[in-house]
Amino acid sequence: MDVTTPTPTAARPLGFRRKAAAYISLTKPRVMELLLVTTVPVMILAEGGIPNLWLVAATVIGGAMSAGSAGAFNCYIDRDIDRHMKRTENRPLVTGELTPREALVFSWALAVASTVWLAATTNLLAAGLSVVAIFFYVCVYTLWLKRRTEQNIIWGGIAGCFPVLIGWSSVTASLDWEAWILFAVVFLWTPPHYWPLSMKYRSDYKEVGVPMLAVVRGRAVVGLQTILYAWATVACSLLLIPLAPMGVTYTAIALVAGGWFIYETHRLYGLAIRDEEASPMRVFHGSITYLSLLFLAVGVDPLLPF
Repeated sequence: MDVTTPTPTAARPLGFRRKAAAYISLTKPRVMELLLVTTVPVMILAEGGIPNLWLVAATVIGGAMSAGSAGAFNCYIDRDIDRHMKRTENRPLVTGELTPREALVFSWALAVASTVWLAATTNLLAAGLSVVAIFFYVCVYTLWLKRRTEQNIIWGGIAGCFPVLIGWSSVTASLDWEAWILFAVVFLWTPPHYWPLSMKYRSDYKEVGVPMLAVVRGRAVVGLQTILYAWATVACSLLLIPLAPMGVTYTAIALVAGGWFIYETHRLYGLAIRDEEASPMRVFHGSITYLSLLFLAVGVDPLLPF
């Protein structure tokens, strides 16, 4: 009996919706959302109120394209290891929904479009910062640090701090101390955000030879480093109170949410040193909640009379 081998799904022509979804997936929408959460509140703080809504929309659109370009470049470069990791095995370059050429052209198109858009709708400083952010994430983190050193997330995380500077500079056309403090907050927050994720997917990173801290160090060391960076993040966030200055709302949220974030990292460390079952993803998701609350307070505080 003649049996016809089924055509693999990835080899069949894709409809418009599925192709579009594949391109969107290439931009890492969840990472993009987190980056943009830090942009709008910073614009409100820079303005001391609600900035021009067209400027906000233009900055968000440009920032989304910039972050999407960096994410797409990352997927293109890491396609060789993504197919071996459970967390990334469904990315469009792994499934075959997009070809490497399509991904590369799309990455460059977004990079150019984001730069031109921000230069035309905001200012040259914001556009220049966008270019530096893409360069840092693609060249410094993905191509240089990621596969070479356990410090990859620490220094590579700088790329994720640029939306703060882009948001501030789009309003003021300058970079003041408040922007740099919030830049430092995101920088210090990135390791305790990402290291728990690398603990969960330790075997994946080990298999593909990526030296995340959780691969080259024990759980207790990762837990302790997470605590230290969480403390540093919260301490840095408090520097904004006298400098901006910030009011009661920001102060209360920075203290309460920061205390909760620190508690969760201590809990993870305690379980790690006792060699008990731990859920690092609890800290991972908790860190996102903490940063979201903190930047929500950044945006709300200037609008309140106290």
